[in-house]
Amino acid sequence: MSKTSQQNSTPGVNGISVIHTQAHASGLQQVPQLVPAGPGGGGKAVPPSKQSKKSSPMDRNSDEYRQRRERNNMAVKKSRLKSKQKAQDTLQRVNQLKEENERLEAKIKLLTKELSVLKDLFLEHAHNLADNVQPISTENTTTNSDNAGQ
Repeated sequence: MSKTSQQNSTPGVNGISVIHTQAHASGLQQVPQLVPAGPGGGGKAVPPSKQSKKSSPMDRNSDEYRQRRERNNMAVKKSRLKSKQKAQDTLQRVNQLKEENERLEAKIKLLTKELSVLKDLFLEHAHNLADNVQPISTENTTTNSDNAGQ
């Protein structure tokens, strides 16, 4: 199974060379590789979609330029309006949450007062019950049992 391959380097665009490899007798297909053309090897490969856009500067008086500027201006206005609307919505939500927080704090105060009143009533009632109940004295039981034995 002998394999012979050849490499041909062709200069590319933006300082990138494409190496084409041909493989013989292996039946494998080789994929071209992008490598920097300069000796230092610096720079990134630029995709073809980016290469063609910056190839020629636009004339400021051309219709295409005016249309692009108009579209960009509309997009900027739309973006700024959306940003303002989002800020207004956030501010409105903050105000709603502040109001709700104030209501909840007032409710906490009211319930705390109610709890205090109910505790006082309960303790007063418990104290009255304790005063009304006569404790069983140990003297009465011992005297009763002493009398029973006589």
